Amino acid sequence: MNPGWRRSGVVAACLVAGTVTVFLRAETPVVAARPRAKNSGGTTAAKVAGSWDAKGAAGYLDQRAGWWIGWQRAARDHETFCVSCHTAVPYAISRATLRGALGEIEPSANEQRILDNVTKRVKLWKDVAPFYSDKDRGVYKTVESRGTESVLNALILATNEADAAAWHDAQGRELAVFSRAALKNMWDEQQTSGDKKGAWLWLRFNNEPWEADDSDYFGAALGAIAAGTAPGSYRELPEIQGNIKMLREYLNREYAAQTLENRIFLLWASAKLPGLVEAERQKALIAEIFSKQQEDGGWSLASLAGNWKRGDGTAQEIKSDGYATGLIAFALMQAGVARENAQLKRGLDWLIANQNAAGGYWAGYSLNKNEEHHIAPETALFMRDAATAYAVLALEKAGRN
Repeated sequence: MNPGWRRSGVVAACLVAGTVTVFLRAETPVVAARPRAKNSGGTTAAKVAGSWDAKGAAGYLDQRAGWWIGWQRAARDHETFCVSCHTAVPYAISRATLRGALGEIEPSANEQRILDNVTKRVKLWKDVAPFYSDKDRGVYKTVESRGTESVLNALILATNEADAAAWHDAQGRELAVFSRAALKNMWDEQQTSGDKKGAWLWLRFNNEPWEADDSDYFGAALGAIAAGTAPGSYRELPEIQGNIKMLREYLNREYAAQTLENRIFLLWASAKLPGLVEAERQKALIAEIFSKQQEDGGWSLASLAGNWKRGDGTAQEIKSDGYATGLIAFALMQAGVARENAQLKRGLDWLIANQNAAGGYWAGYSLNKNEEHHIAPETALFMRDAATAYAVLALEKAGRN
C-alpha cells in the first residue's frame, strides 16, 4: 500500500484492537437547556417529541459511556482514553440534545469527561503518545492514527464550540481556543499529494463501517462537517480555502466508488459546507437513500454496505435497525428534507415504534460478526450504542423543527 502521506513519524489517534472504534464528539460544558417542542394537538413535531422515552435513552447512553470510559482496554497515555465510533462519539453527539427534554442545564458527568479528554489531547498534541503505533500495531498505524485523531478532535471541539456560541464566560472562550487549535492540527494533517490528496489517512482494522479500506472517505466527510460546523465565519477564512478546495475535490473525485453508508455522511457534510455537493448529485443521493427504505419504514445497515462479508462467516442481519434509520433520518433533515416528507415520516415513525421499552435503546447489528463472537458481552452492544445515539439525534431534530 502506498497511501501517499506527508509524514510518518507522528503521534496517533485511538482505537481498540479488533473493534470498531474511531470517532468522537464530546459535549459542551454548562449551557442553557434547549426548548423542546410542545404538544400542540397532534402535529408531527408533537408526536415525535412526545412518543418516545428520552429519559430511558439517556439512561442507556450514560451507562454505556461510563463503561467505555472506564474500560481498561480504552485507557491510553497521560491518563486519557481512546474514543469509539460506536459508543463514545455517538454518545457525545447526541446526549446534549436530551437536556431540554430532561430539564437539565449541565452536561452529564460522562459528557464532561469526554470533552476534558479531548481538550487534554489537543493541549498535549506534540507530547502525548499515539494510541496505536507502527511498533505495536503494524506498519502505517502511527500516521493513520495521527490523521484520524486530528479530524475527530476538530469535529468534537468545533461542534461543542457551536453549541456554546452564546457563552461569554471564561470556559466558553477556552473551548474556542482549543477548537481553533484542533482545526489547525486537522489541516496540518490533510494530505496534499497522492491519491488521498484532500483527505486524511484513516485507521484500518478491516471493520466496516468505520475502520475499513474505504474509511478515508468517511473521515474526509467528518472533516468537512468539522470545518462547516465551527461558529462564525470560520469556513470563509482565506487561509483555509485551499484546504477546503482539496477536500471538496477529493469527496467528488472518489464519490462513485463509495458505499451508500459513506455517502450518507457526505449528505450530512453538504449541509455544513455549501457547495460541497452539486444540487443534482445531492438530489440523486437522496433518491437513492429513499430507494433503500424497507417495507416497515426503516433502513438496514447491511443494505448500505455493498457486498461486505462478516469476518466470522455468519449472515448479515438485513432487518431494519436503529443505526441506519437514525443516521439516515438525521442526515436527510440536515440536508433540508422536511419532516413532513412521507418517506421520512415513515422512518421517524419506525424509530418511535422500535425503542426497547425496558432498556431505552434501539437495536443495531454489526457488519463484522454476530453477538456470539464478540470478546465480551459488553462489546456485543457496540452497534446498539450507535443505534441509540443516532435515533436520539433524529427524533430530537424532528421534534425541534
